[in-house]
Amino acid sequence: MTVPFLDLNALHQPLKDEFLARIGEIIDSGEFILGSAVEEFEKQFAAFCGADHAIGVNTGTSALHLALLACGVGPGDEVITTPSTFVATVSAIVYTGAKPVFVDTDPATWTIDATKVESAISKRTKAILPVHLHGRMADMATLKEIADRRGIVLIEDACQAHGARRDGTQAGVYGDVGAFSFYPGKNLGALGEGGAVTTRNAEIARKVRLLRNWGSEVRYHHDEHAFNYRMDGFQGAALGIKLRFLDQWTEGRRRAAKHYDRRLDDLGVTRPSDDVGRHVYHIYAILVDDRDRVISELADLGIQSAIHYPIPVHLQRAYRNLGYEVGDFPVAERLAQKWLSLPMDPNLSESSVEQVTSSLASLI
Repeated sequence: MTVPFLDLNALHQPLKDEFLARIGEIIDSGEFILGSAVEEFEKQFAAFCGADHAIGVNTGTSALHLALLACGVGPGDEVITTPSTFVATVSAIVYTGAKPVFVDTDPATWTIDATKVESAISKRTKAILPVHLHGRMADMATLKEIADRRGIVLIEDACQAHGARRDGTQAGVYGDVGAFSFYPGKNLGALGEGGAVTTRNAEIARKVRLLRNWGSEVRYHHDEHAFNYRMDGFQGAALGIKLRFLDQWTEGRRRAAKHYDRRLDDLGVTRPSDDVGRHVYHIYAILVDDRDRVISELADLGIQSAIHYPIPVHLQRAYRNLGYEVGDFPVAERLAQKWLSLPMDPNLSESSVEQVTSSLASLI
């Protein structure tokens, strides 16, 4: 039996008729860009996150970009972040004209090492941008204490962490502002691209709304140089439907993760520490040696796996101009060489987990 990495069809088929009905309503209304479906989703997602404001945009990258801009990040500034992330985190910083400054990864949690952040702060540091990697929140209490004491903005890359919690606080509202992605494979995914910015700060929310829509609050009156980052009505409608099931789907992921944990404990497989907060398991990753062979042989056994992410951002060709070299962030580099993402899905059964782990046991 084949075990897919993620079965989106199984999630979408039960909702297909509702999707089609809502799409038909949008066609009839003509509200293709923003509109009432997006506004309703924004209210629902803000309530879900515990935010006062959620602003829908066209991608998670745009959400990061606007979150940074709305907090005043620009040319000459520095933003501290992690090299263990998807490239969009760093690209968004560069879009503003600011300089990314990397801090190594915590070997236990695989998120940014909060104990090393303060030593990276300079007179130019404007923001700290932790990434809630794979669905686990970073050490936000430590980062918030540093940010508040040093007068630095704290922006959450929550693009993989819909519904994650730490210290009783939901992802997206622990810092000054949060950014989410609704790429189809995310825990809450659109039927295309989408993203959102969340905040409890009314002025940040106002700024994001202005910047996503050509800097215009009144049509054809453009107050600032801005962007076309608007969410479309179809995506707002689809996300509004899917949001109703997100808690249920998250519990399915967490249940599958527990099945994995029990079986992988017996194999001595290295996984990140899971003793803090509510991990939502966008990705279930482990560390393995000879990863390419393991991936290939798992595929031969009908098991799909993946890598998130094989090259840390400081070693990507696009960012060589930042001046980092091999060895600068040894934890991030070691993890990137060994990460293996196993199948993870809200509907992943215990028998499928057994098949994955039994196959893995024969290969490592």
